Amino acid sequence: MNSENLYVSLDVGTSSVRAIIGDMSGGALKIIGVGRAPSIGMRKGAIVDIDETVKAIKEAVDQAERMVDLEVKQVIVGINGNQVEMRACNGIVAVSSTDREIQDEDVERVIDAAHVMSIPPDREIIDIIPAQFIVDGMDGIKDPRGMLGTRLEMEGTIITGAKTALHNLLRCVERAGLEIADIVLQPLASGSVAVSKDERSLGVALIDIGGGSTTVSVFQEGQLQTMSFLPIGGSHISNDISVGIRTTAEEAERLKLEHGHAFIDDASDDLSFSIQTLGNNDQKKFTQLELAEIIEPRMEEILTLVQQEINRMGYHDLPGGYVLTGGAVMMPGTLELAQDIWKQHVRLAMPDYIGVREPTYTASIGLIEFAYKSMKVHSGEESVVAAGRSEKYAESDRPASAGEANYRNGSSTRQQNRTKEKDPEEPGFKERMRSVFKSFFE
Repeated sequence: MNSENLYVSLDVGTSSVRAIIGDMSGGALKIIGVGRAPSIGMRKGAIVDIDETVKAIKEAVDQAERMVDLEVKQVIVGINGNQVEMRACNGIVAVSSTDREIQDEDVERVIDAAHVMSIPPDREIIDIIPAQFIVDGMDGIKDPRGMLGTRLEMEGTIITGAKTALHNLLRCVERAGLEIADIVLQPLASGSVAVSKDERSLGVALIDIGGGSTTVSVFQEGQLQTMSFLPIGGSHISNDISVGIRTTAEEAERLKLEHGHAFIDDASDDLSFSIQTLGNNDQKKFTQLELAEIIEPRMEEILTLVQQEINRMGYHDLPGGYVLTGGAVMMPGTLELAQDIWKQHVRLAMPDYIGVREPTYTASIGLIEFAYKSMKVHSGEESVVAAGRSEKYAESDRPASAGEANYRNGSSTRQQNRTKEKDPEEPGFKERMRSVFKSFFE
């Protein structure tokens, strides 16, 4: 197993933290490690307790490490839509080569030129999405390399995030003993696996309903056009159950996952369960239908707010329809309720990999796929995880084979070299983000 083909994604959510180790050997993703830990340091997509968030990150990564007996060094971190803004940007440069052929350096310079714009001091650049390149006035070009011209332009979208929220998340990752290999906007990552090429071209809305928030992203003409963040999600449903049935938050979450149904018309009156309510030692009996009468109004509110938000963004008819993903859509009846409310084509998106066939893992899988396609992680000798067996989980003093020993020692040497050669004046967040575009088209 080649460590340079291993990618580790880290999705820090409101209800849970998910870590996935994927092997991209041969260009096909194979999930080899999965970790998941409850997240109590997040609220509505924002960090409210750094220590608890660090603890959850460590636990999730530790679980994934144990599955493959590897020690994770670097992770691809997902940034949610909270406090994220999108603005149009453009850059113009002169072609540098004497023969007027556009090369990689010209593409890199024009993308760097797009960074030159007024950004408020409390915001940080996350990513730039090129929409098209223009060569001597000819537009609609996706990849200008190899073309002849004297002037190269790029039109696209620059994505910025609140500096405080970004740095708090990065601080948690670093305090968990991990390095950041890449930073990816989660709607972009989720869209890379949840939305088809035809849907992105025609126009589609991707709705990610998480534990404490809902992210609405609209794709059209092959690009992410706009996105919005709603501070409401599955945890609000759990809270309604807790209040309505008068039980603890933990019990309400369990009932939602095991017996919940989002569509009253399809809920069963025969399926019953008993729980102990607060202030009462006796068991009380409830049916799935009674539970659905609590769940459906809140889920209807979420879906209605999503529809209103899409209309507010100026999209009233999306040929590609709607795609639902996220942990909250796993509940039976969610798809049927969405179809009944939106009167549009709606489908569920979930990863098709063993061990992660749940919508809650869509963003985690997307982070790996997006990073691999963008060639943002591979750079020289650097790998995402440490090769060989982790010393933390050594089973015994079993002698390693010659190949395994060489592989382990070689990786250890690379790790030491990176430590020795690390520049104390390490580039900041903005510079790290700029550097990823060098291999954007590779």
